Amino acid sequence: MTEEEKKLLSTFEARLRHLIYLHDELKRENAELKQLLEVEKEKNEKAQADYKELEVSYTNLKTATTISLNGSDVKETKLRLSKLVREIDKCIALLNE
Repeated sequence: MTEEEKKLLSTFEARLRHLIYLHDELKRENAELKQLLEVEKEKNEKAQADYKELEVSYTNLKTATTISLNGSDVKETKLRLSKLVREIDKCIALLNE
């Protein structure tokens, strides 16, 4: 093999190694991006679930408040108010997450 051919082969090998390196980097970055997107998707799904739970708690709170304010006896009203406090605490906890 001539010196020129050796140099050409060496250049080819170096560029091929560089191309393989760039390909591997692209695959790694793609995998990282895919992982980040999955994490964001999970966060979004959790946020949606928390919001739905918050809506249910708020609806329960409104219903219980209406019943309590229109309620019958003191004991029943106290029980409903206790439940309201728990629902409020639940709402606050969800909002603080």
